[in-house]
Amino acid sequence: MVQYRATTMAMKGMVTSPHYLASQAGLSVLKEGGNAIEAAIAMASTIAVVYPHMNGIGGDNFWLIYNANNGVITAINGSGRSGERASIEFYRSKGYETIPARGPLAAITVPGAVRGWNVAYQYGQDEMGSTMPWHKLLEQAIAYAKEGFPVTPSQHTWTKVNLDEKDQTFRALNRFEEFSRIFLKDGKPYKVGDIFIQEDLAHTLELIAQNGADYFYDSELTERLVEDLQKHGGILTKEDFQKHTSDLVEPISVPYRNFVAYNLPPNTQGLASLSILNILNQLNLAEIEEGSAQYYHLLAEAIKHAFRDRDKYLTDPTYNHIPLNELLSKERGVGFAEKIKESCHATALPAMDPKGDTVWFAVVDEKGNAVSCIQSIYHEFGSAFIPKGTGVLLQNRGSFFSLDDKHVNSLQPRKRSFHTLNSAMLMKDNRPVLIYGTMGGEGQPQTQTLLATRIIDYGMNVQEAIEAPRFLYGRTWGATTNTLKVESRIPKNVQKELERFGHEVEVVEEFSDLMGHAGAIYIDEKGVKYGGADPRGDGIAIGY
Repeated sequence: MVQYRATTMAMKGMVTSPHYLASQAGLSVLKEGGNAIEAAIAMASTIAVVYPHMNGIGGDNFWLIYNANNGVITAINGSGRSGERASIEFYRSKGYETIPARGPLAAITVPGAVRGWNVAYQYGQDEMGSTMPWHKLLEQAIAYAKEGFPVTPSQHTWTKVNLDEKDQTFRALNRFEEFSRIFLKDGKPYKVGDIFIQEDLAHTLELIAQNGADYFYDSELTERLVEDLQKHGGILTKEDFQKHTSDLVEPISVPYRNFVAYNLPPNTQGLASLSILNILNQLNLAEIEEGSAQYYHLLAEAIKHAFRDRDKYLTDPTYNHIPLNELLSKERGVGFAEKIKESCHATALPAMDPKGDTVWFAVVDEKGNAVSCIQSIYHEFGSAFIPKGTGVLLQNRGSFFSLDDKHVNSLQPRKRSFHTLNSAMLMKDNRPVLIYGTMGGEGQPQTQTLLATRIIDYGMNVQEAIEAPRFLYGRTWGATTNTLKVESRIPKNVQKELERFGHEVEVVEEFSDLMGHAGAIYIDEKGVKYGGADPRGDGIAIGY
């Protein structure tokens, strides 16, 4: 296979992200003596500025952290809960059958990202000897917000897509005053290479840098966020912000070949990512050619079984019991694997959620500490609502709640929604070997599976695995059914064989943005770090 980019190799530190400025921010912290957590916070804050259509401080994040001091993996749930006034009755009384996808009534979950950074920072200080001051980690983010940066093709494209006046449900974001003022130039998208400045966001970040993360959740800034949101019909309160916690949690894991795969527990779909590997671990991929129709078919069917379990059970575990041990048991994996082997015909799922945009990034430092982190505002540009004078683009993750009180993900006050976000890590002999992830909602477990199998089962290097043709099972806006979307580089004979298996194949461009922006860092037994970044995105892997 032709490789379009070289694999980055380094001995001391390695970072990868979907935006080159964020990668540079992380590397600069490592070179100044910072550890993986400190570098990740610099990356998280920078990418919140320079990739604003995909993530921001008005969204959520999730972390996997490997502590080389004690060999322990820790997870952070940095997702926000719905507000105290959020209820099914509230939306029903206003005539809604579903929660609006955009606008103030979509912004009903507290942004958890900033406190997620802080929980990681405190963990680093307590457990890993972190020494860099908090304000220093936000310096580059503040500079890019204040002085500007060149607009990427991704930001230009997604701004343009979201000005579609014909779609008043998901698009037409120019109907929101602050969105238009900040993200448009004379009513049109900024062009690629235009300098994009966010003065309000710069000021907000300066306040957080000077006063700490708590300032976002309990200060005059909080009052300004809530006041303008409520003025436009929103329902979050200052108390919602004050009560928010981002939490240290236990990661979940399953065996995969000679490795242990780690991911985030519910309310994330890390459950699905691990369930797929648990099923594939019962199948001998050595007998299957990579890139063959049989390979794609097996993966697609394992994904469907995992998604059925996910959609039946996944929600905030404080509201519903989720039988994790059963769902990730070897017996369940064996049972699903047998079903796949028994039938060569594709099965189907109900129409899935069509979108979810995100950034994933990773760091490994000189001591071997590692971070796999993912950050999101849900749909591109989130709720599209920005409280005046703050620059904070609020997420619309709460629009994923159901207004059916019998649904597992039904809306209730102070509840965390089912979350597509999840970060992955593979361990061997109690050390991280593969740190990997991607953006892309429903596509995250799917792309993670492609990366893991191609690197572990087929011996691809990380860049080769990232660039290899991908598929995505699901639907896009306006579609009523799922299709198996395949990049056009997948040979036509393989496409036809997939159709014979019963898959509804939809061919997309060679390197499709639909497939997400993946990344990975592989660490060999000598300690050499191999970094990869996706040509479908705007990122790089760099090390030293």
